[in-house]
Amino acid sequence: MHTVVVGTSGVTASDVLAVARGGARVELSAEAVAALAASREVVDALAAKPEPVYGVSTGFGALATRHISPELRARLQRNIVRSHAAGMGPRVEREVVRALMFLRLKTVCSGRTGVRPEVARTMADVLNAGITPVVHEYGSLGCSGDLAPLSHCALTLMGEGDAEGPDGSVRPAGELLAEHGIRPVELREKEGLALLNGTDGMLGMLVMALADLDLLYRSADVTAALSLEALLGTDKVLAPELHAIRPHPGQAASAANMLAVLRDSGLTGHHQDDAPRVQDAYSVRCAPQVAGAGRDTLAHARLVAERELAAAVDNPVVLPGGRVESNGNFHGAPVAYVLDFLAIAVADLASIAERRTDRLLDKNRSHGLPPFLADDPGVDSGLMIAQYTQAALVSELKRLAVPASADSIPSSAMQEDHVSMGWSAARKLRTAVDNLTRVVAVELYAATRAVELREGLTPAPATRAVIEALREAGVDGPGPDRYLAPDLAAAAAFVRDGRLVAAVEKVTGPLR
Repeated sequence: MHTVVVGTSGVTASDVLAVARGGARVELSAEAVAALAASREVVDALAAKPEPVYGVSTGFGALATRHISPELRARLQRNIVRSHAAGMGPRVEREVVRALMFLRLKTVCSGRTGVRPEVARTMADVLNAGITPVVHEYGSLGCSGDLAPLSHCALTLMGEGDAEGPDGSVRPAGELLAEHGIRPVELREKEGLALLNGTDGMLGMLVMALADLDLLYRSADVTAALSLEALLGTDKVLAPELHAIRPHPGQAASAANMLAVLRDSGLTGHHQDDAPRVQDAYSVRCAPQVAGAGRDTLAHARLVAERELAAAVDNPVVLPGGRVESNGNFHGAPVAYVLDFLAIAVADLASIAERRTDRLLDKNRSHGLPPFLADDPGVDSGLMIAQYTQAALVSELKRLAVPASADSIPSSAMQEDHVSMGWSAARKLRTAVDNLTRVVAVELYAATRAVELREGLTPAPATRAVIEALREAGVDGPGPDRYLAPDLAAAAAFVRDGRLVAAVEKVTGPLR
């Protein structure tokens, strides 16, 4: 099994995906263990002094003014975990919780938190045992970290609360730890706070969304090309020299992908035939501009994620030289903004894809295709309601594009009076990514059927490869009306797991 070694300098996006989705094992580097021990010495020294230090010998948040005596400090750390594990609502997905735990471990191993090496080892042991704490949908405001979600994870380390075992059953965490020979941790000064105070949930969901959207944007380039082909459009608008004079890199990449898919098509360029067109509609002609802007948004979000993956987010932190300082680095604004930016780009990409699908189904705009791509229009309704479903998804995506990060709600007796709502931005982006997959799948379903209905014209080799692979996946082509939901679900799976892009790349080589 693949192993990810966590050091002091952060982790990569591929590390997060390997642990969260691939079940990779986690190990601590010798450098990380040494850094953990060194920063712990600093915290122990501060704990022995009479002067109060936030998070070490004081209460938390609005209660930070109370000095906590040494005999109460272990109880203080247990209590912060128990009281902050206050999430409600449905369970969060296993991959999100694993990313959450792994990214908190990443910060702990930086040597900036004052956590003992044995706590970090227990975190790694829980991940490696396949034990997943039960984390709930609601509870994080995205400031002072993803407090409630991380608290539920820390509760598992203490052997309390519920967790999911490797077999998928939910049981008391203490039982699961015992079965895997993991001893519950007894938290000491600052450790409870350090386990809760990070942007790890929203960051983990950002990393996974970026991976999913990288595939989806290439998929959307393919379906846009298929729609252009099915509509007998012109590929001249995809010429590299046109995109060079407006030098957005994402736009050039999308146009290049579409051009690669359409190479040697016998359907493109017929826009001057029976019903001449000077130019194609915006949804066809401007596909690279819209998808390209989304790609450039992805690039910016990826830069933010890379910075955050290299960060040590906690409060207070142990600085080089042994200083311990309070700070505001736990604020989720940088991550929250890009999560919202991505939701906007996703909604717009879905919107333009739906417009192309509608054009394929409208006999007045489809340039010779049958109404709704039906076998016997009137007797058959064809893909009429598939487009309804796609439209419903797009409408939902527009609602999900409303930014969470523009909101803030004060908490902790006005001590935490401005928050990022980054967790909420991440949760709605996950829904948006799922819905975009479905929207692209409906366009794929309609465009491939439309291409097959263009009798006497030969589609591009890449298009033929897509149609063959889709049919092999159990998605049928043109014909009388049938139960559509299974076909649409199969088409969505075909997009989601990368088979669409793989079918194209066997002909074109790697897409950009």
